[in-house]
Amino acid sequence: MRKADIVSRVAEQTGVPKVDVLVALEAFFKEVKTSLKGGENVYVRGFGSFILKKRAKKIGRNIKKNTAVEIPEHFVPAFKPAKVFSDQIKKGTKVK
Repeated sequence: MRKADIVSRVAEQTGVPKVDVLVALEAFFKEVKTSLKGGENVYVRGFGSFILKKRAKKIGRNIKKNTAVEIPEHFVPAFKPAKVFSDQIKKGTKVK
């Protein structure tokens, strides 16, 4: 499913114009990105959490030059689904 499909389905279910749904969806994505960039996790009850995971410093390899490269510690975004969400998917029930 693509973003356009989500916008179409939400617009059909709510009766809100597609343009307004798209603007709201883009605003949500922007706020999630901004919060994560600022180091703050985002929790959506019943759906899941957008969190930052810390990756430790490690040594990598540059294959072309055959040299060791130090990769500094950094954070990567991740999504952790809520227990209710996971249980519904495992049971095969439809998520509303």
